[in-house]
Amino acid sequence: MKNRPALFFAFLFFSGMLFAGIFSRPCIEPFPSLPKVPCEALYQSLELARIGLKEPVFRLAINGYEKLNKSGRLLKRSVVSICDLSQSANNLRLYVIDLDRGVLLYHTLVAHGKQSGEEFARQFGNHQNSHLSSLGFYITGAIYKGQHGTSMRLEGQEKGFNDQALRRGIVVHGADYVSEEFIRCNGRLGRSQGCPAVPSGLCDTLVSCIQGGSCFFMYYPDPVYLKQSLLICPD
Repeated sequence: MKNRPALFFAFLFFSGMLFAGIFSRPCIEPFPSLPKVPCEALYQSLELARIGLKEPVFRLAINGYEKLNKSGRLLKRSVVSICDLSQSANNLRLYVIDLDRGVLLYHTLVAHGKQSGEEFARQFGNHQNSHLSSLGFYITGAIYKGQHGTSMRLEGQEKGFNDQALRRGIVVHGADYVSEEFIRCNGRLGRSQGCPAVPSGLCDTLVSCIQGGSCFFMYYPDPVYLKQSLLICPD
């Protein structure tokens, strides 16, 4: 009975130590600035050069990803999608990469807008009813059922280049004209009204993988975009 005060004060002492320990831990950075796999090593390990993605394009994509990540705009930080519109539409020019695991998840066909060009995209724009593709970085949004079935909204992050994407209805959706069969019959891939359309049979799984706040980059070496974009250059 006589030891109760001593036990009580000992309890307060150790409780205080535990409390201080919990609340004095160093803050963990919620938005790491780099992917877990260094970009140079990742580019080499995935053999992206062999399958058509040039290293400068990959680096630009990673630069923009890092800036969006640091700003806290990415809710899904493990994946990045790169749509290389400098390539022929007949090539597999959409690359979806898991940065955490260092894995190429998808490498597939993707359409550009009908007013951007035929086999090769040449023209780009940001205004409604233009049927042009819009360059730059997007953040993926929610999945919904639209006139093309499963579709995923894209929110443009670059003023003057793609910030009208939501108003224009620029989304990732499936399309029958995005197929090897269409290329065989027509000599080139089909074209959209500005959306990065993907093969119908792949759409559900692809958009489920990247929806909800991941980085989506549409690239072309347009001189104006390369000069004015605030996201492609490293800090």
